[in-house]
Amino acid sequence: MKSGALSVNDAVIRNDITGVILVGGKSRRMGRDKAFLDVGGKTLFEKVLDAFRESFSKIILTGSRGERFAGYDLPVYEDIFSGSALGGIYTGLHHADTDTVFVSSCDLPFPSSRIIRHLCSLTGNSDAVVPKLAHGYEPLFAAYSKSCLRSVKTMLHAGNYCVYDLYRQIDVREVSESELESVGGARDAFLNLNTPEEYEAAMRRIV
Repeated sequence: MKSGALSVNDAVIRNDITGVILVGGKSRRMGRDKAFLDVGGKTLFEKVLDAFRESFSKIILTGSRGERFAGYDLPVYEDIFSGSALGGIYTGLHHADTDTVFVSSCDLPFPSSRIIRHLCSLTGNSDAVVPKLAHGYEPLFAAYSKSCLRSVKTMLHAGNYCVYDLYRQIDVREVSESELESVGGARDAFLNLNTPEEYEAAMRRIV
């Protein structure tokens, strides 16, 4: 078994990687707090949390209005640089006591712990491990090392919040769609919900 991993009921729980859930989105397009939208009897946040609990022994939340998550007994850190996903990544890296974090947004109805574990298995030889699908990168279901902190901080101070621009400055292990499909469970793992129409479409898929 890889160092930094624990086996619990045949699941590999990493204690050398911190799971970071970004909860700072304002849900403007959804019109209500999408973290707490119900999908199949669980909220979107709980869906992501379940996948993280199958993968990590250490989990933190980053973002504003942390009191929303008071019932989950998890550390919540206000974003050091507010207003962007890149700021959430920076906050997670800054506060994590592991060298590597795995970051996810909180609006995924079908997050895959199998995909998480595969991406985490590729860490250690690059600054980040990021899925790259046909439409582009998936920066909010990816792993980042503390070696990214300096570049991210420089970008945030300059007012540049584009995660794609970060990838031009660091060593990225890109994970292709075909590689992910060979792992299984990749088709829906990156689906996120931003509008009422997308939420309704996701609900139809589980009926």
